[in-house]
Amino acid sequence: MMSRALILIDWQVGLDHPSHWGGVRANPDAEANGLALLAEWRKRGWPIAHVFHDSTSEDSPLRPHTPGHAPKAGFEPRAEEPTYHKSVNSAFIGTSLEADLKARNLTYLVICGLTTNHCVSTSTRMAGNLGFDVILVGDACGAHPQGRFDADTIHAVSLANLDGEFCRVVNTSDILATLRITATVA
Repeated sequence: MMSRALILIDWQVGLDHPSHWGGVRANPDAEANGLALLAEWRKRGWPIAHVFHDSTSEDSPLRPHTPGHAPKAGFEPRAEEPTYHKSVNSAFIGTSLEADLKARNLTYLVICGLTTNHCVSTSTRMAGNLGFDVILVGDACGAHPQGRFDADTIHAVSLANLDGEFCRVVNTSDILATLRITATVA
């Protein structure tokens, strides 16, 4: 059976701060889809890694020891689920995530989180470049507006830029159906 790990990126309260991020976020169902993935992984006892952004910016709602740094409801790590803290966009820079995954022979990654065009994109690109087989669950990610572009455009273009080059982009229902079929066959 293929080893698979779920990588949860920046499911943090501070990413809901409307005035800091600039408006309505794309894909309001991202949390529900991320929680569905998390529930399936926990049910099967598959590896899960939680990644948190530790902002160094004084005005960021993601600074450590602030309410915004906390995980969103339902995304709280369990004791046996490793957590990684980064201060840049990539989950692989300044953390032991890559080494820990490789030590456990976890070569197949399923990634979801916030935000599509920042930490999710950077982590997905690096994972692909590091030799991992990456699935990005597009409807379990979300983006904020950026400059003159609305959030939906940012989200869609970010997914399009990643798909086929660094990962395969799928929807939650597709990945869950595939995993349930392969789990019963394995």
